Amino acid sequence: MNIHEYQAKALLGHYGVPVPKGYIAQSIEEVKSALTKLGDQDKIVVKAQIHAGGRGKGSFCTGYKGGVKVVDNHAAALEASKNMLGNNLITAQTGASGRKVQTLYLTEACAIKHEYYLAIVLDRETAQSVIIASTEGGMDIEAVAEETPDKIIRIPVSPATGLRPHHCRRISFELGLEGAQIKQCANLLSGLYKLFWEKNAMLVEINPLITTPDGAVIALDAKVSFDANATFMHPDIMELRDLNEEDAKEVEASKYNLSYIALDGNIACLVNGAGLAMATMDIIKSFGGEPANFLDVGGGANEEQVTAAFKIILSDPQVEGILVNIFGGIMKCDIIARGIVAAAKNVELTVPLVVRLEGTNVDAGKDILRTSAVALTPADSLAEAAQIITKKVAEKQK
Repeated sequence: MNIHEYQAKALLGHYGVPVPKGYIAQSIEEVKSALTKLGDQDKIVVKAQIHAGGRGKGSFCTGYKGGVKVVDNHAAALEASKNMLGNNLITAQTGASGRKVQTLYLTEACAIKHEYYLAIVLDRETAQSVIIASTEGGMDIEAVAEETPDKIIRIPVSPATGLRPHHCRRISFELGLEGAQIKQCANLLSGLYKLFWEKNAMLVEINPLITTPDGAVIALDAKVSFDANATFMHPDIMELRDLNEEDAKEVEASKYNLSYIALDGNIACLVNGAGLAMATMDIIKSFGGEPANFLDVGGGANEEQVTAAFKIILSDPQVEGILVNIFGGIMKCDIIARGIVAAAKNVELTVPLVVRLEGTNVDAGKDILRTSAVALTPADSLAEAAQIITKKVAEKQK
């Protein structure tokens, strides 16, 4: 689960990490209020708040350039805010349609002596958290890793021992910090790690982390994401979820405990089991088709969930065919077949539907499908089902 920059900075501040003073605004009146609170500043930063990187290099659908603006006065900040609020910001991570900017973050500007990169991430391979740092802050860490990998510092932190003073000292020395900055860095790292550990974060990223001419160490920007499987333990974090930043279909699917991820293809998949869903998408690709989604209804889906799944699938205008692939174990084939038939009758089915069943009570399930009045095509194997649906979609496009 991702959160906005202003939310991330509020959390950082709670854990003792120094951040610039800032205020959010969701209307021009609130922009004016935020500017009043900031007072007279030599520079003011206006930041569009969306769940995507590359905001500064992005452009708006109106032609206005940049989702992060450093301006000289209140009038310029107000003008920038008017160009951002309510308009779609397009970056390398948003896709062509962009994301609508509904919140702005207005902050004081900081004098910068040097920019660094600092993050704590979860390394699944070693089951440890890893501190990643670099002297090359303010740019994509991927580009730094590719072009100058020697400038990337990686320090694993065992969950058994947690963050230790020697970790902080090594980071400080590798970044070239000195004097009082070493203690500041240690305190900052301690706060980051405590946030990472206590809130089940997947990523805590500061880019850039800066030093100022007077020697202060400050988190100038922040990105935090959390393990969605652990947010039930943190109701305060769940309150930070912005549904406007998520795909509407994925939000609807979560209401029915369906695992759904929208993709760019035109053949929808409805499968029980994550591994089987991945295999289904792969075999669609092998026959020349393009999956429109990942959709796992789980091992014990009921008729309501299957109906919801069909409605979510059909709400995607890109979908031109549906492949249902069910392996009956806990969820018997005859039960799921009744659910498919009932669901298909409850929605306006306007695209080809191919169903492949295998497992417990498969013969009874196939009989239910065969004798139903639903316009569907049964298949005996996954390969056959994928071949049929890709052919039907291709014919439909002609």
